[in-house]
Amino acid sequence: MAIYFIRHGQSEFNAAFNGKIDPMIFDPALTKLGLEQAESARVNILELGIDRVITSPFTRAIQTAKIMFDGISPIEVQLGHHELLLHSSDIGRHPSDLKESFPDLTFEHIPYSWWYKNSTYGSTIEKEPLELFKERISRFVVALDQIKNENIAIVGHGNAFKEILDLKLDNCQIHHFR
Repeated sequence: MAIYFIRHGQSEFNAAFNGKIDPMIFDPALTKLGLEQAESARVNILELGIDRVITSPFTRAIQTAKIMFDGISPIEVQLGHHELLLHSSDIGRHPSDLKESFPDLTFEHIPYSWWYKNSTYGSTIEKEPLELFKERISRFVVALDQIKNENIAIVGHGNAFKEILDLKLDNCQIHHFR
């Protein structure tokens, strides 16, 4: 059994954010570069024998998972390893909207507002408290311990993986977790 972490490709937010002013891009899609990063990474996953892919419900992660694994391994959307809510990009879309964009995936198990609950669309982003984020990521890691006899790819986000690995992954970097 092996678990691989893969950070999503470059998003519209990643390309626009200057580190200071939030460009207010909610649940951003991949850029042209992000799409190319995912295509390039697809070649590297073929030899890993991935049995199942788990992606966060953010559009950028789903796009990355589909580009890398469609036709190779089944993809499922799960909560727990989604991004720490710090910016507009970390506010997601409702499951019905995601289903319209990705009709081949299942979203019925995802709550209507699945990102940090006190957040709203608007000019002010209420950040997810760090202690809640750490607890959520800890629960996700415990759930990973239940995976047996499968090679799994987890497509997710920089801050979530940094919390687990103490390492910031590059866009579409594949990291062997265990």
